[in-house]
Amino acid sequence: MFEGMKLMAAGALMISLGVAGLGCGSESEQESGPSNTSGGSGETETTGGMEDDHDHGEEVALGTATVGDFEVEAFQGHGETEPGKEMHLVVKLPYNDSGASEVRAWIGTEDRFASVVGKGDYAASHDDYDIHVVAPDPLPEGAAWWIEVTQPDGTMHTGSIAFQ
Repeated sequence: MFEGMKLMAAGALMISLGVAGLGCGSESEQESGPSNTSGGSGETETTGGMEDDHDHGEEVALGTATVGDFEVEAFQGHGETEPGKEMHLVVKLPYNDSGASEVRAWIGTEDRFASVVGKGDYAASHDDYDIHVVAPDPLPEGAAWWIEVTQPDGTMHTGSIAFQ
């Protein structure tokens, strides 16, 4: 019986390591716990070390999104959004703080229910943030990209933009 328990624990560890590998074939890590404080959404947050030569396919300009009292530019990679598909969002802030802001994004509804929340990696060479998430399956009615920017002073802004 003890051997069976060891095998189950090893299997669970392998599965959890495999799940943490989200991110277009590059290494990723799971952060502990969701970033929202409303609780109970069951979301998962991911962050990953995206490399500059990582191919996201053709990035499509989504336009600008109002996030708080400023506008951000958004670009979507990995093709059209489909339920359960990994997606890529590039967010360009209207100011340069050398990556001091925290940028998160998810596909779904503002309350993040059943959404995977991705934490952006700042790319100094482009002065933007790369974010990977998986679209919920099924996509909720009225789903959009939601973008959350936390500035260095702790001020948090949220806005949305339609996905491709």
